[in-house]
Amino acid sequence: MTQVTLAELCIFAASEAFRGNGEIVATGVGPVPRLGASLAKLTHSPELMMTDGECYLVEQPVPIGPRAYDDRKPAGHLPFSRFFDSAVWTGRRHAMVTPTQIDRFGQINLSYMGGTYQQPKTQMLGVRGFPGNTIYHPNSFFFPAHSPRVFVAGEVDMISGAGYNPAKRVAGGNYSAIDLRRIVTNLCVMDFGGRENAMRVISLHNGVTFDEVQEATGFELELAEDVGETPLPGAEALAIIASLDPHNIRESVIRDNPPALRG
Repeated sequence: MTQVTLAELCIFAASEAFRGNGEIVATGVGPVPRLGASLAKLTHSPELMMTDGECYLVEQPVPIGPRAYDDRKPAGHLPFSRFFDSAVWTGRRHAMVTPTQIDRFGQINLSYMGGTYQQPKTQMLGVRGFPGNTIYHPNSFFFPAHSPRVFVAGEVDMISGAGYNPAKRVAGGNYSAIDLRRIVTNLCVMDFGGRENAMRVISLHNGVTFDEVQEATGFELELAEDVGETPLPGAEALAIIASLDPHNIRESVIRDNPPALRG
């Protein structure tokens, strides 16, 4: 039997978020999303575009962690100053990110927690690029620790990125570009295919029950009719993941990281 760690399962699940996306820039922010996007490009979706994080497009995704600077194999020039015009504002980008909070309709927070806007209890990074990103191009999410502190009841403490909340829709507004796709966590995979685009569970990781996911969530979840077990990566995918993460950084991302067994 081949051992698959929870981190590797999440990377494989993250790669599926990019399947069939076409010729767009796949951006994974953080080790698991980045490895997921890279795995997608090297397996089922070679048409994806990726950057080296600096100024080049690359055909061979750059491994994470310490490496020689010339390990990159540039395929085109895309400086940061042109990235927004070429990918973000045109909708030709799909990002997988990890905000601090998310609510039932996909509104996200990366700004502050608790207190008020004038006097927050915990100050974080600010809204960063989320307001524009969530109205211009597709977004997915990864959370290494599924809990009610992340999946919050009601609304997030500050809305840093737009979601599907019907209460926030203004008559005559154009919300057609809001495109939230997958959520991968240490417990399950979800999407926004519920009522009024609410969050729902579409697969459960090996050994996890829906009741456990619901207990770790601050709002009522919906369950897809065809919910199943999250697929595990095979030997080929595991080898690619290892080559893209030679320093095994992936295993430090999820603290409770037991192996899942696959026949």
